[in-house]
Amino acid sequence: MQIAIVTGCSTGIGYATALRLAREGCRVHATVRSEASGSALLAEASGLPLTLLLLDVNSDASVAAGIASVLAAEGRVDILVNNAGIADGDAIEVTPIATFESVMNTNAWGPVRCMQAVLPAMREQRSGCIVNVTSLAGRVALGGLGAYAGSKFALEAISDALAIEVAPFGIRVAIIEPGVVVTPIFEKGSDQPIDFESPYFEMTFRTSRFLMAGLMNPASPETAADVIWNAVASPSATVRRTVGEDAATTVSERAKVSDEAWLSGFSTPDDAQWRSNMLAWTGTEVPPM
Repeated sequence: MQIAIVTGCSTGIGYATALRLAREGCRVHATVRSEASGSALLAEASGLPLTLLLLDVNSDASVAAGIASVLAAEGRVDILVNNAGIADGDAIEVTPIATFESVMNTNAWGPVRCMQAVLPAMREQRSGCIVNVTSLAGRVALGGLGAYAGSKFALEAISDALAIEVAPFGIRVAIIEPGVVVTPIFEKGSDQPIDFESPYFEMTFRTSRFLMAGLMNPASPETAADVIWNAVASPSATVRRTVGEDAATTVSERAKVSDEAWLSGFSTPDDAQWRSNMLAWTGTEVPPM
């Protein structure tokens, strides 16, 4: 039986992934920050080899103690899925440095903490699979999402470097890039107050329109969990895997467009042209205002 740790399991992709891995026969340690936040998962996983692991990816001590407890109980870790993440921020000029630090701490340093904690055991057993859930925003940055995209770009680069470093030890690294997925991360983002007086309001509002349009045809957390399981189970050398039609289309089309054309296409003041670009480049049809 493979031993798996999945972070950020109270809702969304982590919740679905923990269940999928357990149903595939893995013994899953699903991380949550409180027992209450994991109660729904524990109830749905009744009869499956799944237990809750209280762990905060923002804390060095919490990660070290949590993963050490798994190693002590199981003797090994075969799979690590770094999924825990937050979305916060605004236009670069008006986003406090504290917000950048908070987003980076969870989305980039959190996975690093977890990877550093499991790697000694994986190296010793000369096997393992680390799956880092980044985002389409780790390949394509949008106005108003600088902090979030920056953290996801960082995790992609860290993942690439790690894949090179650990290959000689029989350890694989996979990167999962979801587009718009129906998860509470959107609800939490929508709770942020809108600054209608911001000089960047029109640009950031466009990003909101784009994301809301994406929610008309989103991927599900279960679809993301399928992709994650395929990355774990497949011996394929494929490192990056997208989730959702929007992510696949955007990654494909981005490779065909120059940086300059991409920038001007996203920032054009002509709303009809912008919507046409979004449809052509991302497959997302944004309604007119």
